[in-house]
Amino acid sequence: MMMKTALLSILLLEYSTAFQPAASTSLSRQLHPLQQAAAAADDGGSTNKKGDNKAMAFLRSKGRIGGAANMDFANAMGLDESPSGGSQKDTTGGTKKSKAAYVSCTTSGVIDDMSDPFPFTSSGSQWLGITDRVMGGSSNGSLTRETIDGKLANVLRGNVSLVSGNNGGFIQMATDLSLDPSEDAFVDAEKFDGIELEVYCEGVNPEEKFNVHLRNPACDRQMSSYRATFEVRPGQWATVRLPWDAFEGFGPGPEVTPFVPILRRLGVVSIGEVKDVVLAVANVGFFSVI
Repeated sequence: MMMKTALLSILLLEYSTAFQPAASTSLSRQLHPLQQAAAAADDGGSTNKKGDNKAMAFLRSKGRIGGAANMDFANAMGLDESPSGGSQKDTTGGTKKSKAAYVSCTTSGVIDDMSDPFPFTSSGSQWLGITDRVMGGSSNGSLTRETIDGKLANVLRGNVSLVSGNNGGFIQMATDLSLDPSEDAFVDAEKFDGIELEVYCEGVNPEEKFNVHLRNPACDRQMSSYRATFEVRPGQWATVRLPWDAFEGFGPGPEVTPFVPILRRLGVVSIGEVKDVVLAVANVGFFSVI
């Protein structure tokens, strides 16, 4: 019992350093290396003291144990993005429609229009928030669903920090694209011409830079992806189109493999620049040039 109480105390202290929720929002995605330990403590039997029960209830209310906190981040993400063979588990504890109720993003052209409850996408997958802390970095952030300037959006908030001259510091929101990864982890987006996002940001520069990262079968190593950079003016919504030829390969595999839009995952990323981040995405999908 003493060990369990000590563990709970550690978790409560560590809560302030992890991928924290914004104070004004209702739901967020959390990251912390002690999640599994907390879940194990939660299974400890029926003789808990009332203080332990209250602490567990607090941790649940903050997403530290149970539901969303039990996401398998090793398989779901890895470092920047996971190897292409990884899988995203639905352990949010939220309400999700049956698979038959969703339409694949390559059929509709819509990855997410924010019409389904967070963290689920309108094409049947779900969003995750990730920082470079999974690879020893010190960036921090939160991913929430909010109304920003009249639009319902995913909002990525946080701070990107570069450690020891490493230009890879990042925070991101990401989602797998396949409606049924057990059948096929990839979607064929070759009939489209690129990615389209409706975005809003805050910042101190006339224009702020962000990335979209895509994963395809060539991305079989951690940190491998195809990346395109876009710039937006702070304080106003903008529609960004990134054609397929804007994506450049980074890391083993993509650096020597021409890009093909057979896609597994999409990430919207703030990377490689020290800054405070507020980035909202109201819609994301594919576009076609008629």
